[in-house]
Amino acid sequence: MPLAKIEVRRSWPPDQVQSIIEAIYLAQREALKVPERDRQIRFFEHKPEHFHVPPGKTENFILVEIALFAGRTLETKRSLYQAIIKNLSTVGIAPDDIFIVLHDIPLDNWGIRGGVPASEVDLGFKVDV
Repeated sequence: MPLAKIEVRRSWPPDQVQSIIEAIYLAQREALKVPERDRQIRFFEHKPEHFHVPPGKTENFILVEIALFAGRTLETKRSLYQAIIKNLSTVGIAPDDIFIVLHDIPLDNWGIRGGVPASEVDLGFKVDV
């Protein structure tokens, strides 16, 4: 049940926005093994003057933050990083313009399915991948 937030510093055409969202979704499916129905991704566009980036980055700079259940291995996280880089390259975003941050959140800190801690719910998929 990852929650992904994509932030960009320029406007993208609607079809490319959908391609970027799909790229993140497919990377999560591949690396995290989340169920097909698990698609909670938000896309935010900022004015360039409201979103400063490190020197040497282009207008295509993209920040991807994903909140996820704690328990994924470092190898799984590496796979996720690489899948995101690979998938976003098909949309024309260079690897150097992609910055990814993961937030590992303990299952107790997720209130799901009517406000029940995720640690008390059968999620239907493995978290420790």
